[in-house]
Amino acid sequence: MANNLRVVIAAAGIGSRMGSKINKQYLNLNSRPILTYSLNVFEDFKAVDEIVIVAHARDVEYCEQEVVKKYGYRKISRVIAGGEMRQDSVWAGLGCLDKDSEYVAVHDGARPLFTSHLLEALLEEAREWGAAIPGLAARDTMKMVDRDGFVTMTLDRASVVSIQTPQIFSFPELYQAYASAYEEGYMSTDDAALFEKYIGRVKIVPGEYRNIKITTPEDLVIAASLIDM
Repeated sequence: MANNLRVVIAAAGIGSRMGSKINKQYLNLNSRPILTYSLNVFEDFKAVDEIVIVAHARDVEYCEQEVVKKYGYRKISRVIAGGEMRQDSVWAGLGCLDKDSEYVAVHDGARPLFTSHLLEALLEEAREWGAAIPGLAARDTMKMVDRDGFVTMTLDRASVVSIQTPQIFSFPELYQAYASAYEEGYMSTDDAALFEKYIGRVKIVPGEYRNIKITTPEDLVIAASLIDM
């Protein structure tokens, strides 16, 4: 398929700060699992023709039965077990995609509220630049600190952005970046950081303030209120 967009969803985190026995991606948000919100956007987006979910090893069967089959998703090709670190999980997901993939979106399963409008804007910029990620301008004064908690520098707020997902990349280039990172033993929690290091520039697209990451119980309350707005 020309200009195909394939998706890797990182959903292997255990979410220790949530304080729940259930991994946060499967907690209910307004009566359905958090993970289903982002899946719905990708499922309905025309350019997407395949989705791979990377789950915690103990959650693979649960995700297949209670999410994929229960909600009737058609574009999910497989649910696989993730690795020890997020980078390992995304690398496993990339390895499941055919080498004819042109673009890939990497998304955190705990970000349920992004829109198709953001996805469209990211894909448009990724087609031009090879990589596009959503970012929000800093609203507060930003400072760098050392390991002891002392300020080392006050940053220029105009040049700092808070990064979200989904992030969209040229698949061959992101795959190359990941391969190079493993060759050198370089690890990062951000896919764009690998692209920046090994490939080149990354385009920032205005993010969405409602595109929050569910990390704590308070985030669930905030997300529910945003849905009701």
